Amino acid sequence: MEAYQQAGCQFIVVARKTSRLVEELKGAEWKPSPKTDADAECEFLYQPDGWGHAFRFVALRYQKKPEEVEAGQAEQYQLFETSGYTYRVFVTNLKDPIDLAVWFYNQRAGAENLIKEANNDAGLAAHPSHRFDVNGNHFQLAMLAYNLNCWLMLFNREADADTDTLRHTTLATARLRFLFVAAKIWRHAGRTGVSYSDHYEERGIFQRLMDRLRAIAACGPRFGPVVAAALT
Repeated sequence: MEAYQQAGCQFIVVARKTSRLVEELKGAEWKPSPKTDADAECEFLYQPDGWGHAFRFVALRYQKKPEEVEAGQAEQYQLFETSGYTYRVFVTNLKDPIDLAVWFYNQRAGAENLIKEANNDAGLAAHPSHRFDVNGNHFQLAMLAYNLNCWLMLFNREADADTDTLRHTTLATARLRFLFVAAKIWRHAGRTGVSYSDHYEERGIFQRLMDRLRAIAACGPRFGPVVAAALT
């Protein structure tokens, strides 16, 4: 927290699970939380032991189902659970409402998956040289490969797809579907072509990709769309 404060960073971090904090949660003023998946929400200023000053804490509370509550069950502080509730607690210096702050935190899961994909599939984590400039070039090429795959996903989308239905295709999957494919290059009568197996499952999708590529044309200073409907 001190490092974040000194650097002037905004942050939202899962709070450490302590008995003092659980007592603070029990005495907090809870309100309904219609904009989150929780039953109730609250916020309060709290200064943990060893911290220089108090910070803003925000929390969500989930009521356990009756069958999950056992008579005389001991409180499990390490899970942020009590006999009747489960909690999610964060410390933050964001000024946003609780639902927006929690939404922002939840995006980390998607970001972590994208970073993992870039590391594993695009080779982002590899450092091929002891020279900074060479590693910088490698980083740029890895990100170019990753971004090209994202472009391919958008370019290949169904015409009626939107941001809710569009599924992410990983770089490894795209390689298997469109690059690592058995084919035969032929030349005849001054023409060159590529023949794919009749058993190639993605043949129709690949043909659609090629048709859309061939349909790219300049439209003034920009290129015209090849999918009629805009992505919404």
